[in-house]
Amino acid sequence: MSKARETLDAIQVLRDDFRSRLEVFYARLKLAPPYHSVEKAIVHLTASLNALAPEERQRVAADPSRQWALYRQAFVESGLNQKHRGIIAGLIRSRQTSDLASEYEPFLDAFRS
Repeated sequence: MSKARETLDAIQVLRDDFRSRLEVFYARLKLAPPYHSVEKAIVHLTASLNALAPEERQRVAADPSRQWALYRQAFVESGLNQKHRGIIAGLIRSRQTSDLASEYEPFLDAFRS
């Protein structure tokens, strides 16, 4: 497979994974995703991935902690951490986020700051 193809595949895989994780995040919190901001977050993630060297993209694709760092960055840059802020902060305070796996903490942390 060519390097260009590997790069496109890594970007698409990460975009799809991010979208899926956003869907799970909002579904488990029983909230409608703010679709415009979700799309904006996908654009931010794509731009961040395109700015990386191909080797770095491959490292991100192979490392969940790097993925979550980029996912959180796109989450915040897109303004998703401002949508449903009061509701989600209330769910966090009342410990009603237990339906989310611990890997979603980077998203929840964006509502704590």
